[in-house]
Amino acid sequence: MTKAKDVETVITAHDRERERLDPRGDMAAAADGSSRPASESARSSEPATIAPVRLGPITVPTPVVLSPMAGVTNWPFRVLCEEYGPDGLYVAEMITARALVARNPKALRLCRFAPSEKIRSLQLYGVNPAIVEQAARIVVDEDMADHVDLNFGCPVPKVTRRGGGSALPWKTDLFRGIIQRVVRVCSEADIPVTAKIRVGIDHEHETFMEAGRIAQEEGCAAVTLHARTTAEYYGGHSDWSRIGELVEALDIPVFGNGDIWGADDALEMVRETGCAGVAIGRGCQGRPWLFSDIKHAFAGDDTRVNPTLGEVSRVIERHAELLAEFYDGDERMAVHDLRKHVAWYLKGFPVGGSTRKAFMECESLDDVRREIGRLEPAMTFPERVKDKPRGRVRFAKKVHLPYGWLESRQTTHEQRETLFGDDPMDASY
Repeated sequence: MTKAKDVETVITAHDRERERLDPRGDMAAAADGSSRPASESARSSEPATIAPVRLGPITVPTPVVLSPMAGVTNWPFRVLCEEYGPDGLYVAEMITARALVARNPKALRLCRFAPSEKIRSLQLYGVNPAIVEQAARIVVDEDMADHVDLNFGCPVPKVTRRGGGSALPWKTDLFRGIIQRVVRVCSEADIPVTAKIRVGIDHEHETFMEAGRIAQEEGCAAVTLHARTTAEYYGGHSDWSRIGELVEALDIPVFGNGDIWGADDALEMVRETGCAGVAIGRGCQGRPWLFSDIKHAFAGDDTRVNPTLGEVSRVIERHAELLAEFYDGDERMAVHDLRKHVAWYLKGFPVGGSTRKAFMECESLDDVRREIGRLEPAMTFPERVKDKPRGRVRFAKKVHLPYGWLESRQTTHEQRETLFGDDPMDASY
């Protein structure tokens, strides 16, 4: 087997290093100190126009998508989000194709949907077109989903070092092959297929325009563009202008993704890019009510959810109870899963480190309820952190790719043997 070699782009605090990685200057903050690139800091005064989006037989009245996030978008969190925004599209976290084919128990758990979910939306990941096709066949034959999304946007090294995620569109034969096979299988059941992509590996190896065209040619109902490269990871501000470029180039709907922290950001992305809708990732962590805010914003309504700590506490408790159901009554697993969410729910509230620590030590639903009872319910959410970035804001230190990945846009026989012969990321969780 060929030993993998790291293709790395080092990002440091020095402007010289950043310029080498980002010659377009997309990461630079605006001169006025805002998080938008300086060239895009001026806000449009024109109203945004947002119409429902059709994905084959599915209509999304409010074109907002919950982006799949590993360890986050299982059905308990999706249910909370959908209760706030009942007319959006809520996608399950990534399912690895080989794990589904192998009937991995965790993969099967992640394929579950709550009875209340209107559209069962499932995302598949894989590198081997034949295996992804097999997974799609299982989804169709067992009536697992109403919509299938394909992951070509993940920047995580354990995915890209094996040619997956945001590395895969560089190899157009694999990219086209996966989409072609999955669309063919899903079309038998009238299940629409969409694709999530990034701008490229870095700005010297951009793939989004060609990937968008291939997705359209092969029958995808829509594409979602996270307007960063793999090298940019989640650092700086995404370059929304690239979304606008893709909108101009394609006839199918384009959803924009990246740095939507509040409803006004969603409106602004639509104004600036003309995208058909928006996809929300980190912005809704600890803020499932963001989907209510965006629903109202898209309808021209200024109503926004501004919960007190008491109201947030009720969401935390409901989330914990749903997680216990998700884990088949295992409260310990449920509250351990809840921990990251509690950190996001409480972010901005001056509750103190001891309170946060106590939540992290909970082992049962009663423990969670006890700690909720100690919170001050009348406490209001601080304006200084409202609609501000959450989650880690960081650049990739390295872009990990298979050996010789950038030498050609097509995979060699040897590369395929290496990629398909031993892919633990694609085999288990």
